[in-house]
Amino acid sequence: MIRQIEFTLRPRSRGFHPITDEIEANLPPLPAAGLLHLFIKHTSAGLTLNENADPDVRTDLEAIFDRLVREREAYYIHTCDGDDDMPAHAKSTLVGTALTLPVSRGRINLGTWQGIYLCEFRNRAAGRRIVATVVG
Repeated sequence: MIRQIEFTLRPRSRGFHPITDEIEANLPPLPAAGLLHLFIKHTSAGLTLNENADPDVRTDLEAIFDRLVREREAYYIHTCDGDDDMPAHAKSTLVGTALTLPVSRGRINLGTWQGIYLCEFRNRAAGRRIVATVVG
């Protein structure tokens, strides 16, 4: 069976934000075994799976991405939506917009230290739309 729902995450500021609990709260009952596919419907944010225990990881990831893709570069042509917009698009491309996760015993089967992150690359953004597809 395939089930699909769409929901909006609460708005967040720029940064890497753990959202595993918010994702789980919006999901329908999960099967005993299957897959969960998550897709973010935006071009300036992303989804990733990473360490969910030490908040320094999130701080470091933001610093790394801000060094990889800097704002106000002279070669940017797409600049009409603010200094953070084109870098946000590039960062979203690097991170990606989707995750596929295993489901076991009715739960998302993550490792002990893993968590789902919203990678918010804009300084201010509205709630981000997520499409969740459950297969199983």
